[in-house]
Amino acid sequence: MTTLTGAIDGALFDRLSRPESDPALRLALNAVTRSGIDESALDRGRVVGTPTVVSNRLDNWAVTSQKKSGRCWLFSSLNLLRSRARADLGVKDFEFSQNYAMFWDKFERANWFLEDVIATASQDLGSRLVQFLLAEVLGDGGQWDMAVSLYLKHGVVPKQAMPETQPSSNTRRMNTQLQVLLRRSALDLRAQVAAGASADELRAAKESVLGDVWRILVISLGVPPSRFDWEWQDDEGGFHREGTLTPREFFDRHVGMDLTRYVCLVDDPRAAHPKGSALTVEHLGNVVGGREIRYINAPMDLVKRLAADALAAGEPVWFGADVSQQADRDSGLLVGGLHDYSGLFGVDLSTTKEQRVISGESAMNHAMLFTGVDIAEDGTPRRWRVENSWGEEPGDKGYFTMDDAWFTDYVFEVVVKIDALPEDLRPAVTEEPLALPAWDPMGTLA
Repeated sequence: MTTLTGAIDGALFDRLSRPESDPALRLALNAVTRSGIDESALDRGRVVGTPTVVSNRLDNWAVTSQKKSGRCWLFSSLNLLRSRARADLGVKDFEFSQNYAMFWDKFERANWFLEDVIATASQDLGSRLVQFLLAEVLGDGGQWDMAVSLYLKHGVVPKQAMPETQPSSNTRRMNTQLQVLLRRSALDLRAQVAAGASADELRAAKESVLGDVWRILVISLGVPPSRFDWEWQDDEGGFHREGTLTPREFFDRHVGMDLTRYVCLVDDPRAAHPKGSALTVEHLGNVVGGREIRYINAPMDLVKRLAADALAAGEPVWFGADVSQQADRDSGLLVGGLHDYSGLFGVDLSTTKEQRVISGESAMNHAMLFTGVDIAEDGTPRRWRVENSWGEEPGDKGYFTMDDAWFTDYVFEVVVKIDALPEDLRPAVTEEPLALPAWDPMGTLA
């Protein structure tokens, strides 16, 4: 049996490279210490070699801004919905209230968490699941099916019906106070279960907590309207008045999309999860009684083709990706090999997508909207135009350009119409999905 001594000795120090004897190390040291790692590793050839024009472009509207919040999945899904509302209303830069959607997500998700607490009360407090639930309570992120659950239950409202507030645009302090409340309440509920509380007693205790959650949300975000008067002026100057509408009526009249006819395709590169299979993630969701989280693990070439087909047909496409990799915010570029970190450090830092997923190096962490694609003469996509929700400052007035190599490496999920699926994937829409544990990388929230 081989044993290793753990201490670092002087002989190793003597073998390590030094700037005075390694010109490449000295040059890299000078560049990085002055300009930083990303700037020093930026491949200029990749920057100038990535055109930002595309052959199929849908957008001619201004981007939105999630500001200091993690609401990208709500912004991007509402941006998809507003593609229909813009045309129906005749207002190019129309926006839905992202604050309204977040209010209901927070309230519904608090109820989801408390239900989970009661259901897992028999498990040891130190178990991996219970600790995971306590650690992840009520963040800002979400997934496609969670957004659909909100819109189907609560509808949508125009931004003027529930405008942004300081806490909606900067959610950290509101979230921390909600987390204090819910974690303490979790301990109280567990204690009541251990003491033999009845179902009615537990329900009353849970509803008392939800009353406190509601109070914090109302103070922070305002009261979500159950009805509102709707009148507007279109871009041609025409005035319209519809009277009083509920949020669901507004959705039905001015969006009218059947969100139940969409499904999320994922590229899960792990060999244990075959392509064509349905996946879900345990304990992931927000609306009790809402939609199950469902992914269909699909080949990447099919994911790209279906996304490109939707864009060519005039419909933007919601997607989730890992934007922490090979991205330059200022230029708005998402390009494979954009930063040559291996070359900068003289160390092999290459990894496969599967290696990144199984080691925790990469997962979906941001949702955006495809609004364009550049199709080569042979019919394959080369570049993708992306509507982000980081305001107009980065990229092309807030729009980013993604090359196809980046799509392959860092895009994890794309939402498409069920009717567009090939026959061999149709069974995965209704079959019993493989349930992944709550902490699985596919459960990471965008």
